[in-house]
Amino acid sequence: MTLTGKTALVTGGSRGIGRAIVEELAAAGATVVFTYKQDDAAAEKVLSGTPGTVAVRADQEDLGALDAMFEPVRDGLDILVTNAGTATAAPIAELTPEEFDRVFTVNTKFPLFAIRTAAPLLRDGGRVVTVSTLNTVSQAPGLALYCASKAALEQITVVAARELGPRGITVNAVSPGATDTDLLRSGNSPEALEGAAAMTPLGRLGRPADVAAVVGFLVSPRGGWVTGQNIRATGGL
Repeated sequence: MTLTGKTALVTGGSRGIGRAIVEELAAAGATVVFTYKQDDAAAEKVLSGTPGTVAVRADQEDLGALDAMFEPVRDGLDILVTNAGTATAAPIAELTPEEFDRVFTVNTKFPLFAIRTAAPLLRDGGRVVTVSTLNTVSQAPGLALYCASKAALEQITVVAARELGPRGITVNAVSPGATDTDLLRSGNSPEALEGAAAMTPLGRLGRPADVAAVVGFLVSPRGGWVTGQNIRATGGL
């Protein structure tokens, strides 16, 4: 499962699932460049605690951030993980065109153009992983933009797998379920979290490391025969 000598780029790598992915890939030997939006202190914690990492400040609401994001990997890239995303909770009756543009830019447009930018930099046999969500098949009121933007990302993933496959590059999505992060806890009551754990066959919330382990497999040499797939890392939820 070694990634020694590989270079990875992970978006949204300063906290939660993204941080766990950075730690997973770095522990396997990769040099990992990760992006973060604005929390310098969180990024510094990753840098100080995870050797072999480089941080780049980049806001996915702005496609202009792509240049800075890819600057450290201009000499070549082996792994791209588009993890950063955003969620909004509002009924359709209250949605605005501005919120539509923001959510789709962060969750769909930026990852798409990150893949486009990465393609000529990726070495043959490289890996791309997009991070989606269980909510594309388990929808809830108020999540129209989140579900739709991530569903679009899943379709982009499948098409990219077909387009990059001739070079031996795999492209897959990983869709976490209820995963115990600060973001999840800030948006849900303790009762809701207990309910999600109770509905999960494995009897608990996911941990960021659970999702990172799936990503780690997909980008490893052993994941080379898996492409165009959406792996639901949900504990069976």
